[in-house]
Amino acid sequence: MTVIRIVPNLPATDPVTLARFYAEVFDLDVPMDMGWIAFLQNDQSHQIELHTASEGGSGTDMPVISIEVDDFAATLDRLNARQITPSYGPVDEPWGIRRFYFSDPEGNLVNVVTHIN
Repeated sequence: MTVIRIVPNLPATDPVTLARFYAEVFDLDVPMDMGWIAFLQNDQSHQIELHTASEGGSGTDMPVISIEVDDFAATLDRLNARQITPSYGPVDEPWGIRRFYFSDPEGNLVNVVTHIN
């Protein structure tokens, strides 16, 4: 057996609005919108990864999702333009990533990361 993909599902009272939020902040496409669920993706290759943890690291709360970006500053700028302030960071962590947390419009805690070169 080979796992083809693993997809996180974020709870939302208005999935389409939350999908639009993520599409705008992370430059994603919404190829499918069924009203009760909306899919987000990009045209890059997909990577399968699943984490299990007891905390978010550095004593932080556990985020529901981690999103790695290639332009950390641009992502932070997009959130600031929406008047969303990180609840943690930006900070360089000792395990080699730069990250910040924010809560999306539905209250989901999101971890935005980039690897430190």
